[in-house]
Parts: sequence; C-alpha cells; structure tokens
Amino acid sequence: MAEIVLTKENFEETVKTNDRVLVDFWATWCGPCRLIAPHVEAIAEKHPEITVGKVNVDDYPELAIKFNIVSIPTLLYFEKGKLIETIVGYHTKEELEKKLF
Repeated sequence: MAEIVLTKENFEETVKTNDRVLVDFWATWCGPCRLIAPHVEAIAEKHPEITVGKVNVDDYPELAIKFNIVSIPTLLYFEKGKLIETIVGYHTKEELEKKLF
C-alpha cells in the first residue's frame, strides 16, 4: 500500500478506521527522516495490511504536540486505534521490522 499524507483533517479517521497504522512524523529539513524514509516505504510495500501515513511536523505542529513528538523521526504504531509502539530516531529496516512484527 502506498503511504498517505496525514493531516489534522484525516488523522483520527485514518487511525480509527484501519486495523494497523504506522505513522511517520518527519520534516523536509530532517536528515535522519530522509534516511529512514526508504525503510518506511519498504514496510508499506512489504506489509499491505498496514496503513502507512506521514505527518510533516512543520505543516501540522498540532499533531506533533498532541502526541508529544519532541524528536524526529518518530514512528507511532497503532492497532485498532490504540497506540502500541513509539520508535524515535533512525533505525534500520530490520530493526523497525523487529519492533513492529
């Protein structure tokens, strides 16, 4: 499944209406965010059962504040609307998969 852009308008509905959601909080100026992006994309392709979304913290700071995002990249993993896992900083694809599966 392709990654979707999450906004303040579609965030809650996306998290609540999908069984498994991985959210990548990022910014264009963030080097580690650019490094982790291909790993997040690979997870989206390999695991179509997971909805993968991205939140640009510069565009939607209110979402970053709501989830206490103080460092990026931060990945939040939800199951049935409930936050299950928070992953902060750069991780390899293998490390991400180990934490999520």
